[in-house]
Amino acid sequence: MHAQLTHTETMIARFAGVLYLIIIIFGITSEVALRGPLVNFADAGGTAEAILGAINAFRLSIAADLVMAIADAGLAILLFVLLRSAAPVLALSAMVFRLIQSVMIGMNLMNMQGALLLVTAGQDLSGLAPGQSDAIALFLLNMHAHGYDLGLVFFGINSLMTGVLIWRSGLVHRSLGIGLGLAGMIYLTGSALRFMAPEAYDVFAPAYGITVLAETAFCLALLLKGVMPRRQVQPA
Repeated sequence: MHAQLTHTETMIARFAGVLYLIIIIFGITSEVALRGPLVNFADAGGTAEAILGAINAFRLSIAADLVMAIADAGLAILLFVLLRSAAPVLALSAMVFRLIQSVMIGMNLMNMQGALLLVTAGQDLSGLAPGQSDAIALFLLNMHAHGYDLGLVFFGINSLMTGVLIWRSGLVHRSLGIGLGLAGMIYLTGSALRFMAPEAYDVFAPAYGITVLAETAFCLALLLKGVMPRRQVQPA
């Protein structure tokens, strides 16, 4: 049995799609275009020089990640509203895990801010030997990278739950639920490699392209809601 979304549900879905689009654009821009080119984990001094030479880009990457975290928190709530009829407890659990990830992204930005303070001498560095501040700054950036992957553990679990909810709810095509479930497995595998087998992480990294495709497809499906019907299901 199928029924059109209500006007309210349609607006919520589309707003969720907008938030998802913000997350994708700001997240990729921050990592690939703004921060990524400046950081070389094998060269503390070179990284410090690169950040000093593009200080505004580095600050924008912090701001972009903050916007992403805020949008992610909002999206967690909206998806709960849209999917709770399929399985209330599972939808609530998915929201909680996504919110945990959002908080971790926000708190993890303190590592980037700490690196920035060291590189720009934003505090008294007289107690450090030459080059030590750059080394500590790079360590903080490395901690940021590890903290991001730790957050992806919670997001990976959220993705698995969301995939099941999509399959059960009929909110969007079931294939998108499969895609998000696969994305969740990739996030969990990548995070495990980051901590347990870092030498294999770079080899596995291209698999994250699948997660981008799956999440972008889900984002577009949300933006286009109101055109396709949703299957009515009984709450679990």
